[in-house]
Amino acid sequence: MIVLLAIAALATVMALPPIAQDPMYHDFADRRRFLGIPSFLNVVTNLAFLAVGLAGIDLCARRRRAIAARWAWSACFTGVALVSLGSGYYHLAPDNMTLMWDRLPMSIGFMGLLVAVLTERVGLKLEKMLLVPAILFGVASVVYWHYSDDLRLYVLVQFLPLLVLPVILLLFDGPYSHRGYLLVALAIYLVSKFAEQYDRAVFAATGNIISGHSLKHLLAALALFVVYGMLRQRTPRVEPARRPG
Repeated sequence: MIVLLAIAALATVMALPPIAQDPMYHDFADRRRFLGIPSFLNVVTNLAFLAVGLAGIDLCARRRRAIAARWAWSACFTGVALVSLGSGYYHLAPDNMTLMWDRLPMSIGFMGLLVAVLTERVGLKLEKMLLVPAILFGVASVVYWHYSDDLRLYVLVQFLPLLVLPVILLLFDGPYSHRGYLLVALAIYLVSKFAEQYDRAVFAATGNIISGHSLKHLLAALALFVVYGMLRQRTPRVEPARRPG
C-alpha cells in the first residue's frame, strides 16, 4: 500500500504540466531591517532550526544504541540545522538562486525523516537500502528545479512524507512509546504551511508584529522539536505476556 501510494503520487505529479517558480514567492510581507539585517525576523527565526537541529544531532550521537534508525534521524536533523543557514542566506536576498540553498537542506531533512520512520516501523534493513538513494533523489529534485524551473519533483519530495507518514503510523505498530508525537508534529507542520501561505494576512492580523512566513519558521521548528522530544523520551514497548492455553 505504501509503495502504491508513492507510485501514485509520483505518477500524479509527473502527469501535471511543468510547475514554474512563481516570482511573487519572493515578495514577503515583512521586509523590515533591524541591526543592519534586511528582513530581520525572516532571517533570525531560522535560529530555531539551528537549535533543534543541533540538539537532534547531539541526541543521535549520544544514544547510538537506543535509536534504531540513527543515521536517518541524524540526516534529518543535519538537514534541519543546515536549513537555518540556507534559509537565512535566502532571506537576506530572496531570489531563485539563493532559494536553492534553502531547499537543498530541506530535501535532506524530509528524506531523512521519511526513511527513519520507514526503518523503525516497517523494517530495520530499509535504512541501509533507502537512505542514500532517498537523499540523492531529494537533492536531485532541487537541482532539477534550479536548471529547468520545474518544481514537480521537489513538490513530491516535500509532500510525499506528509502523505506516506500517516499511512505508516496507522498500518504499522512501532516498537517505541510516545507514538502519537509524530502525528502532533505533522499537524503543527501543516499549520506552519498555512501560515506561510497567508504571509500577509498573518502580518496584518498581528498588527505588523510577525508575518506568516516568520511564524512558519517557528512552527516548523516546533514540529521538529516535538520529534526531538519523542526520540528523547520514548522507551521500548514491552509486549504483554500471553497466557498459556
